[in-house]
Amino acid sequence: MKIKNVIKVLSFISIVVSLAMLPPLFLAVYDSSNEAWAFTVSIMTGVLVSVAFSFASGKKSISMGIREGVGVTGFSWIIASALGALPYWLSGAAGYTDSFFETMSGFTTTGATIFSDIESLPRGILLWRSLTHWMGGMGIIVLSLAVLPFLGVSGMEMYKAEVPGISAEKITPRLHQTAMRLWGVYVALTLVETVLLYFGGMSFFDAFAHSCSTIATGGFSTKNNSIAYFTSPYIQWVIIIFMFASGVNFSLYFLLLQKKFRDFFKDEELKFYLLIILFAALAMSVSLWASGMFRGVEDTLRRTFFHVISVMTTTGFVVEDYNIWPEFTKFIFIMLMFIGASGGSTGGGCKVSRFLILGRQLKTEIARLLHPRAVITARMNGQAIPRGTLDSSTAFFTLYIWIFAVATLITVAFGIDVLTAFTGVLTCLSNVGPGLNALGPVENFAWLPSFIKWLFSFCMLAGRLELFAVVLLFLPGTYKK
Repeated sequence: MKIKNVIKVLSFISIVVSLAMLPPLFLAVYDSSNEAWAFTVSIMTGVLVSVAFSFASGKKSISMGIREGVGVTGFSWIIASALGALPYWLSGAAGYTDSFFETMSGFTTTGATIFSDIESLPRGILLWRSLTHWMGGMGIIVLSLAVLPFLGVSGMEMYKAEVPGISAEKITPRLHQTAMRLWGVYVALTLVETVLLYFGGMSFFDAFAHSCSTIATGGFSTKNNSIAYFTSPYIQWVIIIFMFASGVNFSLYFLLLQKKFRDFFKDEELKFYLLIILFAALAMSVSLWASGMFRGVEDTLRRTFFHVISVMTTTGFVVEDYNIWPEFTKFIFIMLMFIGASGGSTGGGCKVSRFLILGRQLKTEIARLLHPRAVITARMNGQAIPRGTLDSSTAFFTLYIWIFAVATLITVAFGIDVLTAFTGVLTCLSNVGPGLNALGPVENFAWLPSFIKWLFSFCMLAGRLELFAVVLLFLPGTYKK
């Protein structure tokens, strides 16, 4: 690995994170809040770090391979979280461990929080929480590629390492244009939802903050009760629609822009994604209706669809304490946490595409047992699935289970009950936010031991960067030339 090239890009990442603190700083000054100085010091620290990295890297041009791409991606998110934690820490809102946890949760769009009284936080801090979501949703590297076109071809390795899914495809021949168009769709969805929520009765600040969290599938709210604070069915349906939209592969939106409607609706991952949501929501609606928890049809459907989509897209917004729902619904929630959203979306989890691919592979293997001499190929969207994609999907699931099992074992060793530990690790590794039991939708993560918070921070980062990009940081071979 060419360390100096990695450090050079990290200097730009530090500047990007620092500049992102300007809007919260301006809002803090406007509100005459005491945290303005915390943002000022944080920005200055980020600039100093950037200057130090720039001097350390020298003036040579950037040349990047797989090792450098992995290094930049992993360390970028760590540096961003370390710098992003400063406003919380310096303002006295939380200790550094909690501040780092909150920031990592923000950038990875997990939405797990250590704050018990969110409404007591100044608006500048609340805006920073929302912006960490918004930046992390599409990706810090993708943002940097959009504003730093001179990275050129070298940036492709970083792009591959950060974009979630089974493959990272360029929408346009030029990577800079791809990043710009992805962010164009991202910004457009954010603005449209902000307007709709504002006209639904939210203040502009709340509308923007919740739009950032929705489109990023993050889950940070400006209210202690999350979306349950807003009793308007209109607001809940708007958020349902945009959570669903954010869980769709963003590259498909370019088919709509090109008026290729047939290709959009023929996408097999999209259809499977929709099918899972419909099945889960209807099954849970029947269970809740039978238990007598909700009476009206619309009320029952709205609440179940809201939580099914919130959990599957790993957004983590809540309107009900589903900890007290029937056990049948809790099991469905656990399964949805594992599955996650579509590849190429802002959602987390293992991704719908991987489950679809492994399902096709299973079907192919069964067919081969029945017809040993037949040449049978697993296909998706009418095309043969490359052997490398099948192998990487299998490897991903294997690594996911190993990390999940080890992290859960460590958490249980600290005296935390199995269900809390199980869903706590799962919700962080899949970037969902709330879990079950003591980490349920109306609880928070503040009570966890400091070591577990750092462990969960690692799980959040590993889940956001598709596991391999983080694991490679710990292998000696990554740093050999």
